Amino acid sequence: MMPLIRSDLAKIIFGTAGTPHSADGDTTVDGIKRIKELGLGCLEIEFVMGVNIGELAARQIAAVARNRDIKLSVHAPYYINLNSPDETKVKASQQRIYQSARAAALCGAGDVVFHAGFYMGLPAEKVYENIKARLAEVLSKLKEEDIPVTLRPEVMGKNSQFGTLDEALQLSADLEGVLPCIDFAHWHARSGKWNSYEEFTGVLDRVEKRLGKSALERLHLHVAGIDYGKAGEKSHLDLRDSDFKFEELMRALADCKAGGLLICESPNLEEDALMLQRLYVNTRAKG
Repeated sequence: MMPLIRSDLAKIIFGTAGTPHSADGDTTVDGIKRIKELGLGCLEIEFVMGVNIGELAARQIAAVARNRDIKLSVHAPYYINLNSPDETKVKASQQRIYQSARAAALCGAGDVVFHAGFYMGLPAEKVYENIKARLAEVLSKLKEEDIPVTLRPEVMGKNSQFGTLDEALQLSADLEGVLPCIDFAHWHARSGKWNSYEEFTGVLDRVEKRLGKSALERLHLHVAGIDYGKAGEKSHLDLRDSDFKFEELMRALADCKAGGLLICESPNLEEDALMLQRLYVNTRAKG
């Protein structure tokens, strides 16, 4: 795989969910070094099975990323449900978000992506209020401890999961310190729609109108191919093996003058990340 030199034209920075497959090792430091070699610009640290990192290791990650001008974000553990009827599980979920935020700050990452919870058979309005109240408690603790991260509830791909685009935008509007993680593949999977230039630009327009231009300029995006059914997401696919119109998404991002981090979650990780970056840079150069 030939490296691609980053362009100053690009306002969207491209990277991978976790360490690229072609890295010499599987650590985050190995991943950051490989991201730089490939000509990509960011990496999402995956704490999906738990936050197990010491302060010394986190500060080493921060230094390696800073020296190579690689932007970092964090994905919190999957085991989070802020709408659980079990208060013990709610507290554990809040603690996982807090631990992820603290580790992110030590690593020099500014964003913490998380899955907020499940509807659990309750009305969506009630679920929203539950999750908002419990997330506000985490934000209060982060503010008290001066942990400077943005919490990003992810747009989710299954109909059983809290996390429509509107829900993520509403949380971001209601709570200081929250902005959405927009997963375009997930949003497509929930209905089979939201997969055209017009729909992509519509999403970006909603972000700007609801949250302001600054939110549009510091997006955190997930992109992958996706297999889906009536219940939504089934699994991730390589982009070219899916029906996802990624070329139209790159054009929409360029035309809307969006900025921020785009994390590729396709199984082939860096190959699709490089392809997306190439398409985006070429689109901006033509525009």
